[in-house]
Amino acid sequence: MTHRTIHLFRKGLRLHDNPSLVAALESSAAVYPVFVLDRAFLEGATRMGPLRWRFLLQSLRDLRDGLAALGSRLHVLQGGHEAVLRRLVRRWGVTQLTFDAEVEPFYARLDDGLRALCQELGVLVRSCVAHTLYDVRRIIKANGGEPPLTYKKFLQVLSVLGEPDKPAREITLQDFQKCKTPVDDGNDEQYRIPSLEDLGIEVDLEVLWPGGESEGLKRLEKHFESQGWVVNFSKPRTIPNSLLPSTTGLSPYFSLGCLSVRSFYYKLSNVYAQSKNHSLPPVSLQGQLLWREFFYTVASATPNFTKMAGNPICLQIGWYEDQAALEKWRTAQTGFPWIDAIMTQLRQEGWIHHLARHAVACFLTRGDLWISWEEGMKVFEEFLLDADYCVNAGNWMWLSASAFFHQYTRIFCPVRFGRRTDTDGQYLRKYLPVLKNFPSKYIYEPWTAPLEVQQEAGCIIGKDYPQPMVNHQEVSQRNMALMRQLRSEQEGTAQLTRDVTDDPMESGVKRDRQDNGPSEDASEKLERANKRFSPDGDCKAQSVSWTSDPIRLPELSEGVM
Repeated sequence: MTHRTIHLFRKGLRLHDNPSLVAALESSAAVYPVFVLDRAFLEGATRMGPLRWRFLLQSLRDLRDGLAALGSRLHVLQGGHEAVLRRLVRRWGVTQLTFDAEVEPFYARLDDGLRALCQELGVLVRSCVAHTLYDVRRIIKANGGEPPLTYKKFLQVLSVLGEPDKPAREITLQDFQKCKTPVDDGNDEQYRIPSLEDLGIEVDLEVLWPGGESEGLKRLEKHFESQGWVVNFSKPRTIPNSLLPSTTGLSPYFSLGCLSVRSFYYKLSNVYAQSKNHSLPPVSLQGQLLWREFFYTVASATPNFTKMAGNPICLQIGWYEDQAALEKWRTAQTGFPWIDAIMTQLRQEGWIHHLARHAVACFLTRGDLWISWEEGMKVFEEFLLDADYCVNAGNWMWLSASAFFHQYTRIFCPVRFGRRTDTDGQYLRKYLPVLKNFPSKYIYEPWTAPLEVQQEAGCIIGKDYPQPMVNHQEVSQRNMALMRQLRSEQEGTAQLTRDVTDDPMESGVKRDRQDNGPSEDASEKLERANKRFSPDGDCKAQSVSWTSDPIRLPELSEGVM
């Protein structure tokens, strides 16, 4: 108990399950909780939009209040990490630095710099894993030194490793009574949390997702009031266009570490243990946490994970460069109400349902516009409260069929998909009020409404709301042909992230071979199999079947709820 320790908060903005802070308290005579608001680092690593900045500042205020209740305080300083910490180490006589381990390359570079600084200053460094269920290095080591590239293989590795570590013990008032945070008199202004105005950030949108550990825990407990909902949760059966989230909505709190994934995992395990029947991975709540873990593991050991070029698991695709089309998608001006309503909700609220994310991602990439997934990833990174380096990039590769997902003929129809669960278009009327007076018959395809109907609705298509920017049926068929060709040309890369034995498309091809013999051309068999397993290939067909797909993708960006 001799150290004077700075505990550096980064993404783990919480007091529950905080092993690094516990280690600091158990080894120190004094602990200084610090958050370095390194704007150059944060904005260089990710595209942080105003909503996420607001969520971060709210989370810091909640953390400040939580520490104050324990007799401590949060010191927030602006500037570069190394310059700020060098100054504080000397000022406070610090002998130890603790922080949570992270896997992203920009954190790896930062950590290298901090370790070098601490070595120079004679300061001990102590780091614990807390943002993921496992130390992802253990998963990679157990897989022979390479990351498992399929979910099936990933689960096999975890079965060998066993359960993740239990959450760290609770931090109490007695901890900070034994290990005090010394008062730095006269410097309250220096350590205060800045406002949005201080940072020159403007946001006047309603707060629907208040940041912070307290709000995250409150939402978590609310969901566990219904154990039946928890044990029966199945990701594919949630509603993409419900006016209130039909999933847990906890992903923003996991993203910044306001909630612990390990605490959630074991809370779920306790509920499952009391139930004879419960949903299973990949669609269960616990399965969603494992999807998140899967992407963290792959991202940690894959060069250029957020890019196509130089990414060894990603198909190299000649995407179109069309800034005008990209801007229409980004600003909800595609002329497809279902797509535009989703993009409007994204900008206004910072969250959209995972199936809504599927729809707009497919539309931008392989479905309609054939624009790079990297561009979509950047937009989500800017707007989403739950934006996450690993899961956001992984899911965009998935939805563009660049990696992980191989049923590329499953294209989300921008008309029928939304209509399936919201026939009257209440979701569209909320987020696209320009269309609110359209009859339900026409609201998903307002360009088909007779002129007198448009006039009566007070919205002329092509004037008050845009015409569809593409013919979905034509461009989706063209894009499928392009995807089929390039996947054939890059078969080796395509196979890296594919469990062929579990692919229902492959099963369909095998059945066709048995039924029709060897004389039929393989491409014709694949085409017929595609039709059998892809009922949503164009707007004439039905929407995606939510129950037939054996592995459902988690939410784009956070991967959970």
